[in-house]
Amino acid sequence: MKDRAKQFKDTLERYINYRGIDIILTLKDGTVIELDKNRKMNGDVVIKNGDFGIEAEIEISSIQKADFFAA
Repeated sequence: MKDRAKQFKDTLERYINYRGIDIILTLKDGTVIELDKNRKMNGDVVIKNGDFGIEAEIEISSIQKADFFAA
């Protein structure tokens, strides 16, 4: 199970760094968050930046799935 978590984190981090890919995260509580191009990872946290600073900080452990789309 730990290998899958590491693989998910590595894949997510790689795609976060590609600006040409749209990412939609579905959290374990059912919340859906679309990450725009202004995003980054800091350890085990995905940071969604907005016009006025950080809009959301999402722990990787709270993510149920991530969908990737070519923009």
